[in-house]
Amino acid sequence: MVRRNRIGLILAGLMLGIFVAAIDNTVVGTAMATIVSDLGDYDKIVWVTSAYLVTEMAGMPIFGKLSDMYGRKRFFIFGIAVFLLGSILCGTANGIVELSIYRAIQGIGGGALMPIAFTILFDVVPVEKRGSMSGIFGAVFGTSSLIGPLLGAYITDHIDWRWIFYINLPIGIVSLIFIIFFYHESRHHEKQRIDWWGASTLVGAVVCLMFALEFGGQQYAWDSTFITALFAGAGLLLAAFLYAETKASDPIISYDMFKKRLFASSTLAALFYGAAFITFAMYIPIFVQGVNGGSATNSGLVLLPLTLGSVVSAQFGAVLSMKTSYRNVMIVSAVILTTGAYLLSTIEPDTSRALLVTYLVITGVGVGFSFSVLGMSSMHGFSERQRGSASATMSFIRSLGMTVGLTVFGILQRNTLGTKMSDAFAGGEGAGAVGGSFSNLRESLTPEKRAQLPPDVLNKIIDAMSSSITHMFKWAIVPAALALVVVFFMGRSRLELPERAAGKKPGRAVASEKTK
Repeated sequence: MVRRNRIGLILAGLMLGIFVAAIDNTVVGTAMATIVSDLGDYDKIVWVTSAYLVTEMAGMPIFGKLSDMYGRKRFFIFGIAVFLLGSILCGTANGIVELSIYRAIQGIGGGALMPIAFTILFDVVPVEKRGSMSGIFGAVFGTSSLIGPLLGAYITDHIDWRWIFYINLPIGIVSLIFIIFFYHESRHHEKQRIDWWGASTLVGAVVCLMFALEFGGQQYAWDSTFITALFAGAGLLLAAFLYAETKASDPIISYDMFKKRLFASSTLAALFYGAAFITFAMYIPIFVQGVNGGSATNSGLVLLPLTLGSVVSAQFGAVLSMKTSYRNVMIVSAVILTTGAYLLSTIEPDTSRALLVTYLVITGVGVGFSFSVLGMSSMHGFSERQRGSASATMSFIRSLGMTVGLTVFGILQRNTLGTKMSDAFAGGEGAGAVGGSFSNLRESLTPEKRAQLPPDVLNKIIDAMSSSITHMFKWAIVPAALALVVVFFMGRSRLELPERAAGKKPGRAVASEKTK
């Protein structure tokens, strides 16, 4: 009973760590308009998001490898401590540049939390319970990512934007206490050499790519010298990283991992799932606020059906993985996700709320499987020495998919919106009533400002915004469909229970732990 209670507290600490790390970006995104109005420097707003993403993504594979080398506990504690330090500093920021620097510190901590938490789960939980616990962990990740906009809107409207950072403190401190006092890992760790060349080139490649995606089409034109140089730098550093990994005795990302079909297909599926998921999570609230006329809080609430669907399927999918192969579960998931993506691409200004909720539940169910099942399948068949790297690599690829997907689909939406608005207001007639750039209309369509617009102008804006978002959703079907193709290559592996393995012949029992 004592051991069971101790493991329960460890898992609670891990889930709280996942929660604060996953919720952070979506909470901040909702409050960004208020933060800029308070701190100024609108032209530097992109740094607040990019600084966090750059350090988080660059840190994931590095901390995953370090946890394999020197132990999970110390790096999870390090991640929580640095994340909380960054949160405190962010709450005290007096300028956008200062806030961006503190967000980078937060990102360093966040890069350690997510992959290590899932790895510790596999280390402490018996095989027969990994399915159900992975489902709960996946549900926590999905829920925290989706309720962020709602929580951010509420805190910003009713308390103060600085509390979107301070709220991390009590949650993170409890997580820290649980892990420090109740998680006792083996002190035996196989010493390995640190791949400094791999680490430096990977960080450099991620930094260049992230800044190119964040600045491109915003501060600088896509064909400008600055953006071209960033993409070129990312490509060269990526090539240097791939070469360095072939020479390193203990590479950060081992090519041998990708020789396992299950791992390779799981990480590639995570890339496509991330791209599709973030697109719907970010643009459905914009549709509700800009097209249907909801408030910021209402636009956050509309994501609850997506959350509910993902929470249920995350747990259900993990349990199914103990009864059938990962591939079978993920095929069902990808079919549902592709169906949901298609249905969301058909929404219009007069689509009823009930129908929209139905479409969101379907999409949420499709996405939710990936939160738990891909985390399990990416570590399947790896020894304890490699699980940290496997989990971190999958988390890195999923975050990359989310970032690139949001950027690419955001460009599609902005370009379509600009074209539609230019056509609607040809000659400039009525355009002055909009007040501001055509590409930044969400702030112009708050309930208060909508009431001030002439009906014909408002209708043109609504039509342009609606068609631009649904056009983008049609393109979002592509990553969903690609995920469906990829999961067919996952093989027949599944989470093997001890009692089931004991009933097999020795050869079959050993094979069950390998990727088939």
